[in-house]
Amino acid sequence: MRELIYTIIGYITDIHTKILSWNNGYEGTLTDKQLHFWVIGIVGMALLLVIYPLFALLAKNHILAVAWLYVFTLMLVMTFAIEIGQGYTGTGVMDFEDIVSGISGFLYLFAIFAVIKIVCSTIFKTTRSLRKQENGRRSRQRS
Repeated sequence: MRELIYTIIGYITDIHTKILSWNNGYEGTLTDKQLHFWVIGIVGMALLLVIYPLFALLAKNHILAVAWLYVFTLMLVMTFAIEIGQGYTGTGVMDFEDIVSGISGFLYLFAIFAVIKIVCSTIFKTTRSLRKQENGRRSRQRS
């Protein structure tokens, strides 16, 4: 886990250094904070322009998919934060397998939830369909 984080930090440092180098030799150069403002702002907007249409499409009929993507993202951030916090404070062992295990738990329990939801939805739709058929028969008999 520690190696993975150091590798990621290495990549981020390389990208950060490259972006800072864009600023060298120009009159009125941007500060580090200003570069963060623009780079993170541009990356965030680029992601929004890609993700927004996807979520809009999903939200029409699949709000659970949108909720799942949101929760899954939160779970990833939270599990990484927990592991990094354990490594930093020494209150535990920073271990990538803990992240995989935690995310696996979420996926497993979500799969159970999805099966229960499908079964309940099927029962509800079948019951509603049978009631409509029964009401239709009663209406025809009265006529």
